[in-house]
Amino acid sequence: MHKSFSAQDSSLKLLRLGERGMITSIHTLRDATAQALRSMGLTPGRTITLEQRFPRFIVRIGNTCHALDETTINAIYVRVIQHSTLSH
Repeated sequence: MHKSFSAQDSSLKLLRLGERGMITSIHTLRDATAQALRSMGLTPGRTITLEQRFPRFIVRIGNTCHALDETTINAIYVRVIQHSTLSH
């Protein structure tokens, strides 16, 4: 059964540069992806910040940055808790 998400929850890849969110859920059918996320500390309840989108998608958890692949990015759902103040 798939867990639906609320209007406040969105895919990690929809965060804007500099935005911070709380991981609300992980949606993956692959155990290897789930294990990789856990080993990086990317678990529900943790705060994540989008540091860079291109050429690599880089997020920060605490003082640690991680480059994520497309499968991992698509597995993470967040609730935005701080909107970007960067001008584009």
